[in-house]
Amino acid sequence: MIKNNKIMAAVIVASLGYFVDIYDLLLFSIVRIPSLQSLHLTGAKLTDTGLLLLNLQMAGMLAGGIFWGILGDKKGRLSVLFGSICIYSVANIANGFVDSVTGYALWRFVAGVGLAGELGAGITLVAELMPKEKRGYATTVIASVGVSGAIAAYVIAQYFSWRISFFIGGGLGLLLLLLRIGVSESGVFDAAREVANRGNIWLLFNNGKRFRKYLSCILIGVPLWFVVGVLITLSPEFSKVLQVKGTVNAGASVAWCYGGLVVGDIVSGILSQLLKSRVKVVYIFLSITVVALIIFFQLNGVSVQLFYMTCGVLGFSVGYWVIFMTIATEQFGTNIRATVTTTVPNFVRGAVVPMSFLFQLLTSYFKGSIIIAGELLAMLCLSLAILSLRKMKETFGKDLDFQETDKSIKPSQDGRTPLAVVNDRNTY
Repeated sequence: MIKNNKIMAAVIVASLGYFVDIYDLLLFSIVRIPSLQSLHLTGAKLTDTGLLLLNLQMAGMLAGGIFWGILGDKKGRLSVLFGSICIYSVANIANGFVDSVTGYALWRFVAGVGLAGELGAGITLVAELMPKEKRGYATTVIASVGVSGAIAAYVIAQYFSWRISFFIGGGLGLLLLLLRIGVSESGVFDAAREVANRGNIWLLFNNGKRFRKYLSCILIGVPLWFVVGVLITLSPEFSKVLQVKGTVNAGASVAWCYGGLVVGDIVSGILSQLLKSRVKVVYIFLSITVVALIIFFQLNGVSVQLFYMTCGVLGFSVGYWVIFMTIATEQFGTNIRATVTTTVPNFVRGAVVPMSFLFQLLTSYFKGSIIIAGELLAMLCLSLAILSLRKMKETFGKDLDFQETDKSIKPSQDGRTPLAVVNDRNTY
């Protein structure tokens, strides 16, 4: 019973932490225009400054992903889980007080650093605490609760000013820190405290097979952020070319997409448990993504409501985020597991930058046709994901009590399993 309570506490905190994480991550995209207009920016300056702030936030996430990942393997999953929540909560509140672009830029970068750590630490902690046959259920709860934060951000932004919306996000994060009681470090990590090379990121690059596995983990997640970062973000532009009848709001597109993602995460997580396979489920969802993209690019003269529904279908089709994260966690040893689980989703998110650049390049080459550019980029992202998945080993039910070394994988020193060790001195 005690162990079950500790697992439940970890799942609750990780889920709510990811909820606030996604709330903040998407809130800026939703309130970008009104917030910058209140700082007296208009025209091209409005667009250019918005892109600058997005890039700074992404730079913070890339830097934070590496920092928090290494820290999670060196100091523990809990230190990253609560440290990252604290940083992005403070940054949220500070963001609500800014009165200049410089201040806005500073806190977007700091928020990005904070946002980079929570999900990876939460998934790693819960995966190591859960029985291996039921691990998928817990990660499904985390992902489905978390991505619903995007819907909350859209709803709150409709009723409150952008400053109050940031305050609410920061306040929720600080309240979450009060739930620390009862959350304990994973036994797998405690058993590996004396293992050398904990948090050594070079282990991912000094072995060709391990590097290819790491790169494959990143590439199978790229289609998701192609949909969110390109198609949904630019949904107003696509809707005009597709001659949608009415005005498409980017915030509403995000809400519909993430609504679909919530359902997709639940379905993919449960399906992986029923099929006892992670890889098969990703294949299924990538196939659904192909169909959803064909439908999207063939829309012509439809109503706004049908366009939004298509955004929801797209969101569902890439709702394998929970499986993608679980695969990354289960592929690597305890001594670099947090590094992998934290850096992989942030590198996937960071892939939006080269994807956006390639999208602009293709658009220019095809004389302004964003449809052709989008179709070609979709084909590239899906091809890379499918090729990477073909080389991915099944990890369902895999024991996580092993280490990565310079030459090979070996069991932990005492061979104990995730639930066999509960260290009460690491209970907060």
